[in-house]
Amino acid sequence: MIRKNTNLGKPSFSALFRPGRLVRDEKGVTLVEFGLLALPFFAIVGAILETSLVFLASQVLDSAVEDSARLIRTGQAQSQNYTEVEFRAAICDGLYSMFDCDEVKVKVSEIANFASATLNPVADITDGSWTLVETYEDGVGSSIILVEAYYKWPIVLNIFDFNLANLPDNTRMLSSVRLFRNEPF
Repeated sequence: MIRKNTNLGKPSFSALFRPGRLVRDEKGVTLVEFGLLALPFFAIVGAILETSLVFLASQVLDSAVEDSARLIRTGQAQSQNYTEVEFRAAICDGLYSMFDCDEVKVKVSEIANFASATLNPVADITDGSWTLVETYEDGVGSSIILVEAYYKWPIVLNIFDFNLANLPDNTRMLSSVRLFRNEPF
C-alpha cells in the first residue's frame, strides 16, 4: 500500500524547535523590507523628478527669453512695431506649451547705462501676489535694454520637508534676465 504524506509544506512539530530554523526562514522578508523602504524610495524618486522639472522649466524659460531678446537687440522687434503682447507671444513660442503664457510676466526697459541696471522684487513674499509692473520699452539703436521675464512654477511635491517652493502660494519663481546694448540699426 502507498502511503500519502499529508504534511507537505507544513513543518513538523519537532522542526519548530530545531535551532536555527527561524533564522533560515525568509518568507515575507522581501515584502517587509519593501514596506519599510518604499516610502523613502518613492519620496527620493519624486524629489528627483520635481527638481528635474524645475530645472528644465528654468532652462526653457531662459532659452525663450534669449531668443526673444535677440529680436530687440537686432532691431527686428522695433521694425515690426512689437508691443508687450507680441513680445510675450514671441517668448511663449519658445516655451513648448510647458507654461501658461497668460501667467508669464515680462518687463522690457530702456536704461541709461549698465551701472544703473537694477532688479526689484517682482512678487510679495508674504502672499505671493505679483508686484511687477509690466512695461515694454524696446529703445532705439545702441540703447541699453533690460529684459526681465518671470513665471510662478507650481510645486507638486511637499514631503519630508523637501519643498522647492520659494513663495507662500506653493510656487517657485522662475526668472530670466538679459541686459544688452542694441545693435546700431
